[in-house]
Amino acid sequence: MNMPSLTQKQTIEPQNTANNLRRIGILGGTFDPIHYGHIKPALETANWLSFEQLFLLPAHIPPHKKSTSANATHRKAMVEMVCQQYSFFELDGRELQKNTPSYTVESIKEISQSHHNAQLFFMIGMDSLLTLTSWHRWENILKYCHIVVNTRPDYYLQKLNDACLTQLSPYFIDDKTVITSIPSGKIIFHPQAKFAISSTEIRAEIKKNIFDTDKLPNNIVKYIQQHQLYK
Repeated sequence: MNMPSLTQKQTIEPQNTANNLRRIGILGGTFDPIHYGHIKPALETANWLSFEQLFLLPAHIPPHKKSTSANATHRKAMVEMVCQQYSFFELDGRELQKNTPSYTVESIKEISQSHHNAQLFFMIGMDSLLTLTSWHRWENILKYCHIVVNTRPDYYLQKLNDACLTQLSPYFIDDKTVITSIPSGKIIFHPQAKFAISSTEIRAEIKKNIFDTDKLPNNIVKYIQQHQLYK
């Protein structure tokens, strides 16, 4: 697979799907900070499924976390900088406007209602799949979108406990062409290169005054330094 260069502003040419629906990807997270572990897999998945656009959806108060290290204003600003660098990305700031925990199902429903002519694909990692059945109204998420699980080539579904596997397996599909005629409701796996980058690791390095440009775009490094974040 030919990956877009990460050194300049990028676009991905729109491709028509068999059912003439636009394909929009959605990547949520705290983005604390946003890094190549978010950006590279998102671009790879976008090419694999021929997305026309990809929304970055920063969470204000994630239900599974008490707080974030950088406030919403800084995290939004960093995501906006990435969107300026890669025009294929678009900031969706709806969750940052809330003062309550951000629930994925509510945001996906709202996005679906405002994009009637699109198939939505919500991207998660294997770790999120392992906890998916504990998410707030998780089944309803699949009413509005497909879920794409970005995995390593050697992923093992055996990591799912029996109860979780029983609940999720009816939604699994192996053939990505199937989704051209199904607007929502399936879970598809996308084996891809492992991007072993974590925000926790990056924040720990920054405390030691280490700024790794293999993990963070240069403009994000400069922003973090300018605002003395994660010290």
